[in-house]
Amino acid sequence: MNKQAIIVRGGWEGHQPEAATDLFLPFLADSGFDYEIFDSPAVYADADRMATTDLIVQCVTMSTIEKDQVLGLRAAIEAGTGFAGWHGGIADSFRASDDYLHLMGAQFATHPGKHPHERVGEQSDNYLPHRIDILPEAADHPITRGIESFDLDTEQYWVLTDDLLDVLATTTLPSREFDPWHGRATCPAVWTRRWGRGRIFVSTPGHRVEVLEHPSVRTIIERGMLWASR
Repeated sequence: MNKQAIIVRGGWEGHQPEAATDLFLPFLADSGFDYEIFDSPAVYADADRMATTDLIVQCVTMSTIEKDQVLGLRAAIEAGTGFAGWHGGIADSFRASDDYLHLMGAQFATHPGKHPHERVGEQSDNYLPHRIDILPEAADHPITRGIESFDLDTEQYWVLTDDLLDVLATTTLPSREFDPWHGRATCPAVWTRRWGRGRIFVSTPGHRVEVLEHPSVRTIIERGMLWASR
């Protein structure tokens, strides 16, 4: 019997929620999942549906969630449903929900941009060359095994976190003469988290499809979804 996945997508269109999730649907099918796609988190309040779901892949940025929906999501993960996603689709989904932030243990804060004189009013204003550093202790983790540190030129996420993440990769944000902060900041870039019997996987790289198609990013996300699944 195939495993059951649901794809929840929506929110800010700049993250291409439909195209981004569509990219991974063939992989899920080839990995033995049947899946259904939803355009809101309302399904999280359906306890019967959640009880039969092995994996939730969420790509919803800067949106809202009702109390019963987020409590349903938390209960499902606690009971063993996996939860996986990338970039703002999971790390910047429901800013106003303390229950969601507690579940995640992390929240997007900012992505430093180019020098003000170089900005043109496009998404590319926030694209910076940066490195994703795979931690030595993650060398044998099933998500990052065999993957070396790699470079990207895209949004670099500064995230605020608690201490209960299992960090697999980090990224170090710059401190430049025009930045108001004093010193560089190293943040998690790929991590997992346990919640009851469930598993959570997050990759902050994944701003748009072209980033998701980077071989290392795509492999990490594909493995992360499998790792998170019940």
